[in-house]
Amino acid sequence: MAAPVPLPFARSERSTVGIEWEVALVDADSGDLRQAAQAIFEAVRPADGADHPHITSELLLNTVEVSSGKCRTVGEAGADLQRALDEVAAAAEPLRIQLMGGGTHPFASWATQRVTDKQRYATLIDRTQWWGRQMLIYGVHVHVGIEDRAKVLPLSRAMLTVFGHIQSLSASSPFWGGKDTGYASNRALLFQQLPTAGLPPQLERWEELEQYVGDMRHTGVIEQVDEVRWDIRPAPRFGTLEMRIADGAPSLLEVTAISALTHCFVEHFSTLLDAGEPVPTMPPWFVQENKWRSARYGMDAILITDAAGEEELVTDAVGRWLVELAPVAERLGCSAELEQVRTILRRGASYQRQRAVARRNAGELEPVVRALVAEMAAGRPL
Repeated sequence: MAAPVPLPFARSERSTVGIEWEVALVDADSGDLRQAAQAIFEAVRPADGADHPHITSELLLNTVEVSSGKCRTVGEAGADLQRALDEVAAAAEPLRIQLMGGGTHPFASWATQRVTDKQRYATLIDRTQWWGRQMLIYGVHVHVGIEDRAKVLPLSRAMLTVFGHIQSLSASSPFWGGKDTGYASNRALLFQQLPTAGLPPQLERWEELEQYVGDMRHTGVIEQVDEVRWDIRPAPRFGTLEMRIADGAPSLLEVTAISALTHCFVEHFSTLLDAGEPVPTMPPWFVQENKWRSARYGMDAILITDAAGEEELVTDAVGRWLVELAPVAERLGCSAELEQVRTILRRGASYQRQRAVARRNAGELEPVVRALVAEMAAGRPL
């Protein structure tokens, strides 16, 4: 057995929040992706020549990531994202580039995308080959501060019981390479093809995580802990639990709504731990099935809700949770953002809106890109 790798967990204030949002660069004329991230980074670089703190690179040159700082509320994090987005949009406009959100681009070809010039990305593509080159996908990641390392793994296991709710609401990747995949979130199933990606194991002790990282390093699977790309993962460097469940979002309203739901879930389960009450868990096979159901059926998914195998339509389950989490949202200062989840329930998730646009346009997908660009600019579903 390899030596475990010590993973000190940074001190973090309880239920602070940070959000990362991957956004696509699309051509204003054709709607196809543009490999222009480097030009954007040069344009937004601070006067001192340092990297921008809230605008960073991702795997592909068609992508920029905007991120918030460590915030007290989801609203504060959303304001950070909007400022960064405005800077990117201003840099992109003279280049005839527009910004688009979603889990995938409806018709772009993965084969023509160029990889950002960083060694870690070159190593990833060299190792993963065809699957690695398929990663033409975008996500939203939500970090929540955890004040006690002993809570991290129980909270991770509890979040797996509501994983499907978040994935269904955020599902925005029905199209892939110009085809309707039949899935609400094709991104969810694509991304899990990478080594160390997908659902996390339900670890009981921190020492098991340190052993896992030690074993993965010893066998050459990873070099550092952030190459563990689980859908829910501890982020020891920041003292957070990072939820990487959600598809990329077309609008700031959806980013903040889904982030508020995520934030409230973590705080709710953390409060149960404080009271000495058990947090919910589900067998791994139920969690795996829920991931598939929510990826396939989205808002029409019938999810397994507990270890006994009870089931409920996801929209009914979300409606019930919104009532239960309302006092938590009040405490966290995100009541308005949590209430916006009802907008998604009412207007449909992005995958549903995208398909509706395609139907109205005889299956053409360029109008779908135009609709996604318009939602990004408006900041809300249209």
